[in-house]
Amino acid sequence: MTSKDRLMLALRREKPDRLPVSVHQWQRFHLDTYLGGMSELEAFAKVGMDAQIQYFESMAQFWLTDADFTKLNTSSWRDMAVIVSADPDHRLVYHMIETPDGVLTYKTEGDRKTTWISEYLVKRDEDIFLVEKYMPVPRLDLKPVMRAYDDVGDRGILRGFVWGDQAGCWQHAACLYDINSLILATFDKPAWVHAFLKILLAKKMRFIESMKGAKFDLIETGGGSASSTLISPRLHEEFCLPYDRAMHDALHDLGFLVTYHTCGGTRGIEELIVRNGTDASETLAPPSIGGNQEPWEFGRKIAGRLALIGGVDQFNTLTRGPKDEIRRVVVKLFETVGRGGGYICSASDHFFDTPVENLAAMADAARECRY
Repeated sequence: MTSKDRLMLALRREKPDRLPVSVHQWQRFHLDTYLGGMSELEAFAKVGMDAQIQYFESMAQFWLTDADFTKLNTSSWRDMAVIVSADPDHRLVYHMIETPDGVLTYKTEGDRKTTWISEYLVKRDEDIFLVEKYMPVPRLDLKPVMRAYDDVGDRGILRGFVWGDQAGCWQHAACLYDINSLILATFDKPAWVHAFLKILLAKKMRFIESMKGAKFDLIETGGGSASSTLISPRLHEEFCLPYDRAMHDALHDLGFLVTYHTCGGTRGIEELIVRNGTDASETLAPPSIGGNQEPWEFGRKIAGRLALIGGVDQFNTLTRGPKDEIRRVVVKLFETVGRGGGYICSASDHFFDTPVENLAAMADAARECRY
């Protein structure tokens, strides 16, 4: 059975020949530091895993430090980025966006491993209407997607996501407006929050329309800001569920499978995740890495209604090891989460300093878990 067959059967909640094993994404820092600058496909082959390749080209995230910030500029949205520091250990970029009705500003910082937002774009309530009127939404170029899909071939699956700094509307809003202020706004000015989310949803739906015919095996939505370690189930139900469901319905109309990403807590929102119409739920973060329930607890509550992806603590288990502990965790996840099928064993999220031999040990353990 090929890796693509194995992963796709699991996504359809069926049983492949053995437990599929993967990681959510390779980070360039890890590839360059520990794998000699390999490509993601080469890295998956090196450690013996089933490939999940995330497609980024032409998805147009705005805040990435190494992005071409002028690529999406229009006559009414001009991002004039100033690189204050190009030091790879402390990158700093200031952005001033000119629109016909006003100026927006934000800042990003980064190091060799990651990037973060240090000043948010939306500072006044009325700024969301500049976003609505002027923020450009790209059309997905289908030709490079096809090339990427063909390149992956039967070695795994090609994953896409919905345009925006994060795929989910709530999560995207949290990249444009401080999350603490956003949570308070759900109590102080909920109508404004819904207006903000509807603006982002309309833009995402426009992007989804351009995805028709794209050769993706799986589309990722959601994001960590909707996790129940950050917001309550009541807030999730009101401010995440309806927008997630609208996107998932649109993606299903185009024939895509969907995975909903909650890199954090899932306790209390299990049924909301089912109700949003996703096909799979990830990343099953255990309490040891910041989740609020074990993967098998979540799995029991979902009861086979969704495919599941994740479950391996990428720091305390996968990075620290030892190999026999990695094997023990993989086998336990197979017995408690994956025995009935519909499960892809994967690291719960990004890793940066994980030994290559530990990744290979995880893959070896999964190959022992046969249906």
